[in-house]
Amino acid sequence: MAEFFLNYGLFLAKTVTIIAGFVVVVWFIVILSVRRQGDKGDFIEITKLNKKYDDLAMAMNANMLQKGDLKKYLKEEKERIKGIVKNMKSDSSRKHIFVVNFHGDIRASAVASLREEVTAILTVATEDDEVFVRLESGGGVVHGYGLGASQLMRIRDKNIPLTVSVDKVAASGGYMMACVGNRILAAPFAIIGSIGVIAQIPNFNKVLKKHDIEYDQFTAGEFKRTVTMFGENTVEAKAKFREEIEDIHVLFKDFIVHHRPGVDIVKVSTGESWPGTRALERNLIDELKTSDDYLLESSKDADIFEIKYVSKKSLAEKFGFQMQRLADKLNYG
Repeated sequence: MAEFFLNYGLFLAKTVTIIAGFVVVVWFIVILSVRRQGDKGDFIEITKLNKKYDDLAMAMNANMLQKGDLKKYLKEEKERIKGIVKNMKSDSSRKHIFVVNFHGDIRASAVASLREEVTAILTVATEDDEVFVRLESGGGVVHGYGLGASQLMRIRDKNIPLTVSVDKVAASGGYMMACVGNRILAAPFAIIGSIGVIAQIPNFNKVLKKHDIEYDQFTAGEFKRTVTMFGENTVEAKAKFREEIEDIHVLFKDFIVHHRPGVDIVKVSTGESWPGTRALERNLIDELKTSDDYLLESSKDADIFEIKYVSKKSLAEKFGFQMQRLADKLNYG
């Protein structure tokens, strides 16, 4: 018996030690996270992409060219850079392209950063510049993506050329945002379209009735609430809910027609999606091209700046964001 209590005591001591160690580690991570947030707040991060492309070319040539050819290349590069510096001094009107990356989830949470990035750009951009949005989204809540489209409309309202590029997907609310652009580029197999509205809600009323559970709901206003999860959904409530969805669809179609009048809205507003190649045939996009090709080509004649709003997030927010990204990948592949 004494041996049993001895072993039990040792086991208990080990367990307490492990739990205590775990608590200390968690506490340390939380404190470190708080300190980091206190040291540095939200800010705009600006990266010049021209330098990135120049560095890539330099690295490739340095490893591929023979000694004589490399010397020649380096001499030509030196002269080219001198020419660029000279032109910068004599010509301050060199075009700027501001690049924004939008990765949308169902809740359109990236709109919070987008509005800050657009505001920053509008403080310096002119009508001779350009805003380039790399957009990736399968859509989500109407009000969130409506606000996202409104942020891009701020650029259009200032007469600053807006180009939207879709490498993977711009569907539903994602396409609502994309269609604001003066031009829409898409990769050949990017998913484009899904001009429709969907709403779904489970109903547990039969389950509650089966277990003799009553559900009471009190509202003021005939249509304050239509369909619910727990109440019995009437024919009138369902009809009203459908009417509301149809109205949103009408607004969605009108929005697209306003920004892309060449689209046959009857044919493309069925809720279907198409690869970029087929989307081009339906005038949903303007050109088949990846964002990489466009920016690399443009870097010869313009200064390209990638704009990113960096917001410090708590550990819980970071975990929630990753779970949301995982859910979106499961929904849209």
